[in-house]
Amino acid sequence: MGCRLYIIRHGETAWNVVSKLQGHTNVPLSDNGRSQARLLGRRLAGLEFENLYSSDLVRAYETAQIISQYHHNLEIKTMPALREVNFGRWEGFSIKEIAELYPEKIKQWWKTPLQTRLPDGESLGDLVQRVATVVKNIVESHTGGNILLVTHGGVIRCLVGTVLGMDLNEHWRLCLDNASLNIIDFPAWDQGILMLFNDHSHLKSPWV
Repeated sequence: MGCRLYIIRHGETAWNVVSKLQGHTNVPLSDNGRSQARLLGRRLAGLEFENLYSSDLVRAYETAQIISQYHHNLEIKTMPALREVNFGRWEGFSIKEIAELYPEKIKQWWKTPLQTRLPDGESLGDLVQRVATVVKNIVESHTGGNILLVTHGGVIRCLVGTVLGMDLNEHWRLCLDNASLNIIDFPAWDQGILMLFNDHSHLKSPWV
């Protein structure tokens, strides 16, 4: 048992640019997001991966498709459990707009997102549970080797926060950029070691 997870946040979308919450809404990559994915693919080209797992949402899957081209079109295994948190009725709105429409609920969300269920959506606790379950299964099904996961900001924050033993009500303190690379070594599921966080050096030279 055990493996090294290379965990990637999807490339930029048009909604990222204007700070709209995406959640489960299918928003494709922007041209810049596709360029980011290609740069990340080039960076990872010298590594061997046993498996490539991706959220089934288009922005993550498209990022995975581009990266897979640098790895002999490695098969992409989609997993709905790797989706971003479901923001429900908040999707498509900016934080500023949500604060005007749902002033009390957003205060609860910022204070206790683990327990606060969003209108027609999930709580952060729901996300933590499904992410921990799917990643634990991935870790325990591999004996060494590199595994690639392409997913979303909320998923990565929850996973990193779990490994570090954080109070995940404070998950928003973890800054995570589009097309960033994160690495966690898992000698065992309960022994995760964060090796790299929010690295986007590939978006600059010498990868350009």
